Amino acid sequence: MLSTLLLAALLAQTPPKPRPYTVQDQVTLRRLLAFKVSPDGSRLVYQLRTTDLEANKGLMDLWLADADGKNARPLTTDAAADTDPVWAPDGKSVFFLSSRGGSSQVWRLSLEGGEPTRVTAAPVDVDAFTLSRDGSLVAFAAETFPDCDSLDCTKKRLDEKAKSKATGRLYERLFVRHWDTWKDGRRAHLFVQKVSGGPAIDVTKGLAADAPPKPFGGAEEFTFTPDGKALVFTARDVGRQEAWSTDLDLFVTPADGAKAPVKLTTQNRATDTQPTFSPDGSRLAYLAMSRPGYEADKLRVMVRDWPKGPERSLTDGWDRSPHGLAWSKDGKTLYVWADDLGQAALFAVDAASGAVTRRFADGSVSAVDASSGKVVFSRDSLTAPADLWALGADGTATQLTQVNGDVLPSLKLGQPEPFTFKGALDETVHAYVVRPVDFDPKKKYPLAFLIHGGPQGSFGNHWHYRWNPQVYAARGYVAVMVDFHGSTGYGQAFTDAINGDWGGKPLEDLQKGLAAALSKYPFIDKDRLCALGASYGGFMINWMAGTWNEPWKCLVNHDGNLDEHFAYYDTEELWFPEWEHGGPPWENRAGYGKHNPIDHVAKWKVPMLVVHGGKDFRVVDTQGLSTFTVLQRRGIPSRFLHFPDENHWVLKPANSVLWHETVLDWLDTWTKKK
Repeated sequence: MLSTLLLAALLAQTPPKPRPYTVQDQVTLRRLLAFKVSPDGSRLVYQLRTTDLEANKGLMDLWLADADGKNARPLTTDAAADTDPVWAPDGKSVFFLSSRGGSSQVWRLSLEGGEPTRVTAAPVDVDAFTLSRDGSLVAFAAETFPDCDSLDCTKKRLDEKAKSKATGRLYERLFVRHWDTWKDGRRAHLFVQKVSGGPAIDVTKGLAADAPPKPFGGAEEFTFTPDGKALVFTARDVGRQEAWSTDLDLFVTPADGAKAPVKLTTQNRATDTQPTFSPDGSRLAYLAMSRPGYEADKLRVMVRDWPKGPERSLTDGWDRSPHGLAWSKDGKTLYVWADDLGQAALFAVDAASGAVTRRFADGSVSAVDASSGKVVFSRDSLTAPADLWALGADGTATQLTQVNGDVLPSLKLGQPEPFTFKGALDETVHAYVVRPVDFDPKKKYPLAFLIHGGPQGSFGNHWHYRWNPQVYAARGYVAVMVDFHGSTGYGQAFTDAINGDWGGKPLEDLQKGLAAALSKYPFIDKDRLCALGASYGGFMINWMAGTWNEPWKCLVNHDGNLDEHFAYYDTEELWFPEWEHGGPPWENRAGYGKHNPIDHVAKWKVPMLVVHGGKDFRVVDTQGLSTFTVLQRRGIPSRFLHFPDENHWVLKPANSVLWHETVLDWLDTWTKKK
C-alpha cells in the first residue's frame, strides 16, 4: 500500500512518456469500492483495492480523507481484507468487516488512536452488517442452518461434516446450486447483538430463506428501524418456488428476536428491495417492480409512511429503473442512479411530489451518500476508473479523489465517442466507438465488436474491469459497442423488446450498428472484423455464427449458451428463461426453439475462441464444451479456454491476464494483414 508521502512524491515526479494501456494495468489499477461520508460531512472513508500479482489476489484496505479529498492516507494496512466501512454515529470511529483473525468479523477502529478491536466473535464468517442509529446495536448476516438454535450449532455441524468420509449431498428441492456455490442447507440469517458485546440473537430464526437474498445481497437489504427496536429486511420466502420466483418481499422483525418476522409488502408478488428510512424516521423508501417473474422489470421508488401508513410510488411516470437510492439529510429528496442514454446518471427525486431531475450525466454513477448534507458519489467512465465526486448546489461536479493519479497520466487511452443510428422498428439505437491509441485517421484499423450480456444491460460510458474497450484500443483495434433492443437506459419498452425475441431485433440492431459504424468511421477496416460477447453476448456469438457469419474473421464466445432448450434444465434461476422464452420448455417448446443456436451449427464456418468457467452455474460449462465440440467436429479453427476455478466472471488476477492475452492473441491471429 502506498503511503501518503510516497504517493505525493510519485505525483511530483516528471511524468513518464505515455504508453499504451496494458492488460497488466487492467489488473493492477487501484479500485475504489465502498465509501461513506462522516456524519458531520468533514471526512471520507473508502475501501481501496490494490493487487498482489505474486499472491494472485486483491488486497483491501480502508483510506481516510478530508471531505475535499485532500490528506488521503491509509486507515488500515493489515494483510487481511478490510472492507465495507461504516461510521459510528458520533464520527469518532469506523466499523468495518475484516478477515484478520482468520474469519470475517465486524471490527471497530477509533480515529483517536489505537488498534482495531473486534466487535463480533461469531464462530462463522460475517457477510454484511449495519448499525442502529444510536450505535449501540449491530445487525449482521451470517450463514446458519435454519433448525439450529445458535451459530455454535452451525459451526459444530460444519465441523462434523468436514470429518465425515461420506461426501454425498441429498436435496429435496431447488436450489441445488446457485451462481457458483453448491447449497449445503445453510441460509443467510440476520443476527443482532450489542456493540459492547454479548450474545448474537438470530432474529430470522427458522426462516427457510436467505436474508439478505443470494447471491449478491448485502447490507443494502437490511436496516434498523429508527428507534432501533426492529429490523426491516429483504427475503424471498416462497417455499419450493424459490428457483422460479422473483417475489422478494420486505419483512420486519423485532431486534430482540421475541417474535417471528412479519411481511410488509403483502400485495406485491414481484420484487421489493433495498429498504432505507428517512432521516426523521417517518418514511420507509424502497425499490419495487410490478411484474412477477421478470428480473429486469422497471424498479419504482416507493415510499411508505412508518410504521403503518400507506405506501405510494413516486416514479410511475418516470421511464427509468434506479439501481439504488439514498436520502438527503433534510429528507426532502431521494437521490437515485439509473442507466440513461449510455450513461449511469444521478437523479434527484422529490420525496413529496415524485418530480425527477437529472443532476449529473457524464459517465457512470455507482453509489451515492447524501446523509451529511453533502452529495458525494462514485463515478467512472470509458477513460477513467472510479473516483469520488461531489455535487455542488449549482449542479456542477468536483472530483475529490485521484486514487490512480500516479498512473493514469502515463497511460495512452483510446478516445470514445457516442453515435446513434436507426435500428429495429426504425427506432434510435445508441452505440459507442473507442478509437485506437495513437490514432491516425489515414490508417485502417481492425474492429473488436463487443456485445454486452444481461441481456438487459448496457455497454455505455463505464470503466469495466472484465470487458474494457481500452484493452482493445491499446492493441490497435477500434472497439464498437451497440446498446441493442433489450438494453437498459432507454425506457422500459426498449428493454422489454427483447423478451421472446433474443435473435430478432437485437441481431438487426447489431447488423445495422455495424453498417453505421463502417459508414461513419472509414478508418475501420471492413475486411478485419471480429465479434466478441459474454453471457447473452456469448449466446449472440453462437447465433451469429449460424445466421450472420459473412463479415467476421473471428469470433469470441465467453460463457454463452449453445442450446436454449437444455440450458433451461442445467441453469439455476429458472425465472429468467421462463420469462424470456415464455414459460418452461414443456409448455412452450417453440419459445426456446425460435432463436436456438444449436439448430444452425451446420452453417458455422468462422473461427471461434470459446471461454468458460467451471464454477459457472448460471451458464454451465457443458454449453461451452458443446460449442467447442461442434467447432472441432466441423473442422473450424477453434480454441477452448477453461477456468476450473472461475464462475460466470473471471476474477483472479492471473486468470484475467491469461484471459486477455488469449483473447487478444486470437484476434491478432485472424486480423493481421497478410
